[in-house]
Amino acid sequence: MTQNADWYFDYLSPYPYLQLARFKDLPDSLTVTPRPVLFAALLNHWGHKGPAEIPFKARQTYYYTHWLAQKRELAFVGPPRHPFNPLPLLRLTIALGATVEVVRTIYAHVWGDGQDAQSAESLVALGDKLGVADIDAAIHSADAKAKLRANTDEAIVRGVFGVPTFYLIGAKSPLFWGDDVTDMLIDYLRDPDLFDRADAHMATVTPAAQRRPPGAPHT
Repeated sequence: MTQNADWYFDYLSPYPYLQLARFKDLPDSLTVTPRPVLFAALLNHWGHKGPAEIPFKARQTYYYTHWLAQKRELAFVGPPRHPFNPLPLLRLTIALGATVEVVRTIYAHVWGDGQDAQSAESLVALGDKLGVADIDAAIHSADAKAKLRANTDEAIVRGVFGVPTFYLIGAKSPLFWGDDVTDMLIDYLRDPDLFDRADAHMATVTPAAQRRPPGAPHT
């Protein structure tokens, strides 16, 4: 049975790059449509902080992603500046049709080869790799800007809170967030009743004993 999934990502995060290396493990019956989104807008909507905004989490993320890339024999240098403004890369992706091949090329440029994500020189070099003569026109396309906003709004409506996230069209359990849940996604694609067992519903049926008020100090 053919299945369809939207795959939400932002170049600001290295985790979609790492998950791209697992696409070869996905079943042939799954058709994946990349959906560039603005991660910062998701964070703002849900009231989260990004990993780079928490110094000790940023440090562990740096170690973990480099370690995991090495385990997967994946080139991984990382950009010289991070966080960076991902808008040019996201809009360029959309202008070029947002194919998996385009996403791979851009991720390899920034996270694989360690090129700057927003300098003019780096963007021109990226345009050469992608066969784009007028990189500025692609980046400033009104259609690309509108589509990026629409993708981000759609992701929020669907409950997407982070990247990368697979959204399975028409599935009972559509959201699969993070590179580390790739195996769970594959199992679910094989067995759509995977989460129907009672123990999988604890998080939704078990009442909370206490909730932390916003900004509450520790005691």
